[in-house]
Amino acid sequence: MGRAGRRLPALAALFYGALAVLVLLGVRDVLFLYEENRCSMTYMYEYPEYLKIKLPKKTARRYPAYELYLYGEGNYAEENKNLLLTGIPVLFLPGNAGSYKQVRSLGSIALRKAEDVDFKYHFNFFSVNFNEELVALYGGSLQRQTKFVHECIKVILKLYRDREFAPTSVAIVGHSMGGLVARALLTLKNFKPELINLLITQATPHVAPVMPLDKYLTDFYTAVNNHWILKAQDLRNLTTLSVAGGFRDYQVRSGLAFLPRLSQHDSALSVVSSAVPRAWASTDHLSIVWCKELILATIRAFFDLIDENTRQITEDPKKRMSVLNHHFVRHPAKMFEENPEAFTELTGAFMWITVKASKWTYSVYNDSDGKYFTFPLASHRKSYSHVYCENSMLDTSSWIYGCMKNNSSMCLEATDLSWRAELLPATKVVILKLQDYPSLSHIVIQVPPTVGNKYTLDCEFFKEDSRTVQLPVTHLFSFGLSSSKILLNSTGLLYNVQLQHFNQIYQAFKIYIESHCQSLKERKPSVYRLHIPWSHEDSITVANCCFRAPSFTEISAKLHIAQPQNDNRVPELNIYSSSDCQYEVILKTSLLQILGQIIRFHAGAFPVYVVSNILLTYGGQLSTLISTGQCSDFSLELVRTAKPYKVEPLISIVVFLQGFHWFRGIWESLSLPEVDAAVLSSQDAWFPLVSLILFLFGTGIAYWSGVFFSTSLRLISSLWLALIRPTVLQKDKLITPRRFCGVLSLALVSWTTCGAFAVLIIYLQYLFKVIKLHVNVRAEQNILNGGLDRSKETSQNSSIHTIKNQSLMDSTSKATQSLSNNTIAEAVNSLKMHVTILNLFTWIVLLNLPSLIYWLKNLRYNVRLDPDPCRSTAIVLACILEILMNSSTSEVKSSKLLKIASKVPLPLSVAMLAFGRMHLYKVPHFVTLSLLLHVLCCVV
Repeated sequence: MGRAGRRLPALAALFYGALAVLVLLGVRDVLFLYEENRCSMTYMYEYPEYLKIKLPKKTARRYPAYELYLYGEGNYAEENKNLLLTGIPVLFLPGNAGSYKQVRSLGSIALRKAEDVDFKYHFNFFSVNFNEELVALYGGSLQRQTKFVHECIKVILKLYRDREFAPTSVAIVGHSMGGLVARALLTLKNFKPELINLLITQATPHVAPVMPLDKYLTDFYTAVNNHWILKAQDLRNLTTLSVAGGFRDYQVRSGLAFLPRLSQHDSALSVVSSAVPRAWASTDHLSIVWCKELILATIRAFFDLIDENTRQITEDPKKRMSVLNHHFVRHPAKMFEENPEAFTELTGAFMWITVKASKWTYSVYNDSDGKYFTFPLASHRKSYSHVYCENSMLDTSSWIYGCMKNNSSMCLEATDLSWRAELLPATKVVILKLQDYPSLSHIVIQVPPTVGNKYTLDCEFFKEDSRTVQLPVTHLFSFGLSSSKILLNSTGLLYNVQLQHFNQIYQAFKIYIESHCQSLKERKPSVYRLHIPWSHEDSITVANCCFRAPSFTEISAKLHIAQPQNDNRVPELNIYSSSDCQYEVILKTSLLQILGQIIRFHAGAFPVYVVSNILLTYGGQLSTLISTGQCSDFSLELVRTAKPYKVEPLISIVVFLQGFHWFRGIWESLSLPEVDAAVLSSQDAWFPLVSLILFLFGTGIAYWSGVFFSTSLRLISSLWLALIRPTVLQKDKLITPRRFCGVLSLALVSWTTCGAFAVLIIYLQYLFKVIKLHVNVRAEQNILNGGLDRSKETSQNSSIHTIKNQSLMDSTSKATQSLSNNTIAEAVNSLKMHVTILNLFTWIVLLNLPSLIYWLKNLRYNVRLDPDPCRSTAIVLACILEILMNSSTSEVKSSKLLKIASKVPLPLSVAMLAFGRMHLYKVPHFVTLSLLLHVLCCVV
């Protein structure tokens, strides 16, 4: 090999090493580089108890692995043992591998809240035991879980029969896949929609499965989402809230937790936990069920939803949405009121003080006299467009009013503007557009008598243009080398920095805010809010100022949901500031977070790209077998063959053409499925270069997985050689009665137990064969090299032999050596081919592994996995691999089908990328088809 030839593998290793580093950096950003956990743990005051509810015999026989429990603590648990229930039923559904005991956070806080109101109202929390099934990875049991929940609802409602305030419906809280099961109830033929009127889901992937590993899972999603879109009019009486965990939840990205946009515009709400008032915290996938701040918001909402007349959750959908918006979207720092009074009289022997300045600050400490501060609007309407006020007293009383009628000294009639306020960390603020209140003559701020309380009130009038600045975001390919910068010489309390052109999920930035304050007095903390106007995914950062010392704050800016097509609103950075501070805002593109976004949105498609690269390499090895008679090494062939321009352009062209009605009509007439890239694009989870990047990442993973695989084989074979004497290389027959019986046995195992189990058995058998072949090849090479050395020594020391005998020995030695070299060369070629096939087969095993784990976990209930997503695939693979593991390249080289077999992997790779990104279960089908042609090459 020349110098250039030697340089190529080194450069390839360097390039693929760089790709692997980029993948690892993206994974690190997703798994480790997120905000700290700001959630408080929920603790029980008394020992939690779970009372098992007896189910009808028919239900218990049909669902032996499932159970229903009632949560309780202390005396409450003792009182409920006779099941004379009088509360409001709430059913908790755990998610993937979730426990029914996760209901304890909701149940315990609801019990404490009921004690606060002397049990005038209380909730009974039920929980379903799904046996901790892995339903996010195996969809075969989702329909069974849905039907069981239906039976549970009927059993729960029967417990309240003949009660004075008997419920007619059940509220449901579903965590993870439990939320999807709850939505699936409405797809059951015999299910009555009025049985549930409120559904709250926690970190539920509503849009699509995180890993679409089997057809049952994707079909279940399709059925549920289609029903909710097509039957949206019939679901108006059901109010749905979906809470996502934010960037801490790396298992279910928040974009998947947003309910389909077309369904129930007025009765569905999707929020990210970082935007929920009084929580303002991102949660991971498990902490969302025990995060005290979120659980408190949920329980407060439950109690505000109660109808005083029925003592059950209100039947009014508008009130339900009002309550949810109050607690999960915009909290005015007041207790919820369904119909607050429009006008009020300002009473009390308070002092009335007129304030004519445009900016006003008042500090309160041990003030024994109440005061009303009035701000006449007539003098400000021409100069200013808005008024902004903030109050650091976080009680729930009214504090700001709009005066409708007044005499010379006081306001006679006022409207309560406190409902327009918004609660933020450490303060509550209100922003009023003067144009929207033409009938108001004054703004009135109420300062009640305070003893021992210290707080501050601030108000200012301003023009919107003077407080709104535009900051263009840096380009994606600036890689953080350039920045956008703006300086705010603040003389006010509020600034809105509009982030221009920030609208796609692949954009990610670091925002640095440095504040310099002049005053020496103690200062309130600065609050920075990243506001995304098209979805409830705001994030809030609080920066504590330290007198004159500059405050330095770093904020990550990235999206869960891309900007909708018809939405022109711009994301904003709201700065709730101090008037004597100067702020410098610097924005830079974050390469690491961009990589994190790619991993977060598309890591589930990595197996498709890896297998596609391996399949291209496999086709390249078959081609070199035709052209040179030798099988090339996996790593070298991957470098030569796995090129994105072979597969990506065709897919991009199809996606582009599908934008035209005529092409879409032709496509549908051929009954072809929709290209996955087009579906992802409609979900705003796709961008032009993502497929190229993912293909390169897949190439890097395939390269290093091949290196790892080869290294592992070498180490195992070395250990084998040291412990066990190898056998002589010999050619095996493709089909024998023993192997035929083996295939039948594996088919029987697949049919009677689990297809993935049969796949694992044949994989281990194939792995053993390849290791054994590797050992024999190394042993033969060692013997041949040792024989050559001994032959040279013999020829040098054999002077006593005649020339005739010497030439005879040389000719015999050369013939033997040539025969051995041919045998070993053929074995090496076969070994290289087997390693590639085994590499492909490894990914098939990994994709089928979840159903195997599910089967093993439920083996005590049923020996046979039903339904089984890979039963038929396992039987076909058993037949194919039983032949392939005993084949050699000598049989393949002489086949007439070899040219076809070498060309097929390319279109299969294209098809795999086109239709396998969102349907991972299709990947084994493409690989099986390619291997089937290989088998035909062995026999034809």
